[in-house]
This record gives sequence, structure tokens and C-alpha cells, in this order.
Amino acid sequence: MLIRVYPSHPELCMIKSLHHVAIIGSDKAASLRFYRDILGLQVIAEHYQEARGSWKIDLSVSGGSQLELFIFNNAPSRLSYPEARGLRHLGFGVDDLGVVLVKLAESGLVAEPVRVDPYTRAKFTFVRDPDGLPVELYQCR
Repeated sequence: MLIRVYPSHPELCMIKSLHHVAIIGSDKAASLRFYRDILGLQVIAEHYQEARGSWKIDLSVSGGSQLELFIFNNAPSRLSYPEARGLRHLGFGVDDLGVVLVKLAESGLVAEPVRVDPYTRAKFTFVRDPDGLPVELYQCR
């Protein structure tokens, strides 16, 4: 296995952090149940966009990033799983994957079998959000 480590050049980087990721959902209640109630993200703001007939919901992610959730009732379905061009999946870091898996099961969600990252040796799994978007849960410690 070939492993390359690249030197960091922070003085050249214009980007300070990942501010947000935007996704589109089709069911406000189902998306809030998943992202807010099950995964524990906090709602920062909700705005109804009457001209578009849609909702924009900002959720905070521990560490300062945000998830922008747009709800459109007639958005087209995801083209394929998981290898369509564009966003492949969301990845959230967790402290204890076992604890998260118990909470997911109690909420009626089924996760894929736990795998081990061959490069970092960290455990991870995937669940799908209500619209089929893959969500990775990656044990950080």
C-alpha cells in the first residue's frame, strides 16, 4: 500500500474553515427528525421562502460548521447511490460509534455494517437520510 503525506502550507491557503454544506430534502418533518432529533444538530434559523415554496433551515454542527437544509416538495430524486457526480456523502465525526449505533437503532434507523478505515484504522459506518443521501459516521478517537 502506497501512503503519501504532503507537507502543509497554511500560509498559502485562502480557506479558513468549512462554513457549511447545503443539501436538498423533500420532507421537512422527516429531515428535522433525522438531523435535529436523531443526529443532534441544533437549528439556528428556519426561513420559509414563499416565492420558491421552500424552506431553508440552518443547523449547527459541533466545531463551528453548519448544514444548510433546503426543503423542496418536488425536487428530483438522487440519481444513483453512491457514485453520482457531486456530493458523495456527508461525513460526521463522532466520539463513540457504539453509542451512536445504539441511538440510531432506538430511533428505528439501520446502519450499514461497521468498517475500519484502512489508512487511519478508525471505525465508521453509513446511514441514509430521509432522501437517501449517504451520511457517514466516523469515530474520531
